[in-house]
Amino acid sequence: MKLDLLAFGVHPDDIELSCAGTLLVEKKRGKKVGIIDLTRGELGTRGTATTRKEEAENSAKILGVDVRENLDMADAFFKNDEENQRKIITVLRKYRPDIILCNAPDDRHPDHGRSAKLVADASFLSGLRKIETFEGSIQQEAWKPSYLFNYIQDLYFNPSFVVDISEEIDKKINAIKAFKTQFFTNNVINNNEPQTYISTPGFLESVINRSKMFGRMIGVEHAEGFLSKKIIGVHSLDSFIKNVT
Repeated sequence: MKLDLLAFGVHPDDIELSCAGTLLVEKKRGKKVGIIDLTRGELGTRGTATTRKEEAENSAKILGVDVRENLDMADAFFKNDEENQRKIITVLRKYRPDIILCNAPDDRHPDHGRSAKLVADASFLSGLRKIETFEGSIQQEAWKPSYLFNYIQDLYFNPSFVVDISEEIDKKINAIKAFKTQFFTNNVINNNEPQTYISTPGFLESVINRSKMFGRMIGVEHAEGFLSKKIIGVHSLDSFIKNVT
């Protein structure tokens, strides 16, 4: 299956928090979209690798993505090395996405920036035909995505562009809340584990407020922000959203 858009997150729930609205927008427009989780988030204070897997599957159903896979790298200890680069190259050549979304280049959690560099390096190497990878017994063809964008996470960056997700904000929040062990969901079971930075009601409020802030930049209710090192081209000036001034 060829995908139009493939989002990478180092932990299950990174995608939901940062770019799920964009996936929903593109899916509604008829695009094929997928999610790749690099780790199982097994070192998280709350929940387990098993509960995170179940929550990721439930969230994938809410988002309606075409694919969700986990590359089973080591949470916190994965490296930007040949072994992990080859895992990502194999996925890229399997799904041949035109656009990649990945973690922020720098963030509160050190895994995020390291993941961003790993995915960026692998996406370049995926285009080199002399690097051989296989899907089963079949040698894969080289594939280099056209664009790689970093979604914005905890730390603030001035975005290169933002995507209007106003119509999808409720579904995005539902997808986040699918991770019941991680976030505040009015579920009493959450009281059985330690409170963390992301488990308080205020954290989800901050996610919503961030989307409102990005939305205000273009005169809509909610948006998600992205960073691009590459110059972005458009077919015509009709591609621009008219700002409310």
